[in-house]
Amino acid sequence: MSKRLVSLFVVLVVMVALAGSAAASNGFDQAPRIAVISAFGAELEAFKAQAVINKTVVLNGRTVYIGTLAGHKVVLTLSGVSMVNAAMTTQAVLDHFNVTAIVFTGIAGGVNPDLDIGDVVVPSQWSEYQENRFVRLLPDGSFAVPSNQVLPCYGMMCPQTVGATSVNGIPDRQTRYTWFPVDPNMLAVAQSVAGSVTLDQCTPAGVCLSEPPIVKVGGNGVAGPTFVDNAEYREYTYSTWTADALDMESSAVAHVAVTNGVPFIVFRSLSDLAGGGPGQNEIGTFFALAANNSARVMLAFLEALP
Repeated sequence: MSKRLVSLFVVLVVMVALAGSAAASNGFDQAPRIAVISAFGAELEAFKAQAVINKTVVLNGRTVYIGTLAGHKVVLTLSGVSMVNAAMTTQAVLDHFNVTAIVFTGIAGGVNPDLDIGDVVVPSQWSEYQENRFVRLLPDGSFAVPSNQVLPCYGMMCPQTVGATSVNGIPDRQTRYTWFPVDPNMLAVAQSVAGSVTLDQCTPAGVCLSEPPIVKVGGNGVAGPTFVDNAEYREYTYSTWTADALDMESSAVAHVAVTNGVPFIVFRSLSDLAGGGPGQNEIGTFFALAANNSARVMLAFLEALP
């Protein structure tokens, strides 16, 4: 081997060593970990209080807490509000850590009329329900609904399926999804603890719910880019998707998880009724109560998870 090749080889070895050292110093280790992602700070604080944090790193502007929680090696972080933020954060965590599962938690608007504020839902599947085609208005006042439209439209808004790329390792291959399924084994663990968690019924200020909150495992959840506070649209969402809850992040996390082949589960507690309740939206009153209830169910789930 010539001296020039030897020198080049040495340089490459040093570069690889430095890259590995930099990665290690940044905390991007490859220990198998569960990614625990929260939409809001109040939710994340509940997990940090229960966790042993060994290190923190900043990843794409988000602080990631590395440690253990309920006996599991975890990374904890905020998704931020919105589908785009949730997708960006989830993919960044998957790209930098050895994530074996994703657990997402937060608050949501209640859609199912049989559920109430404070209840915790753990849906078995999630849809990006506002992936719409906006159709044109015809001269007779009707809308030009596509002939192949499966789900009913809401005025000009006609929901479509979502394409997830590179599913099952096939580059550039799109699979169309109406629903992104939660991992069935994780869902079974959630079901096993659902009846054992005590949920808050009153806020610290003494505002109490009329009924004790419950945990519902299974059913449907939907998420999209809009905050919904409209009774008519809430009714449409329930009649079309039979959704228990709606929010602005969960389906984006589900989309990224399925595309990457990583099992996931989502816990959401109802902070308001998405416009279905009397008077003003209830989120300002019950935000903290809902966040605590979601966190309690999720922590019970992690403690029971093998």
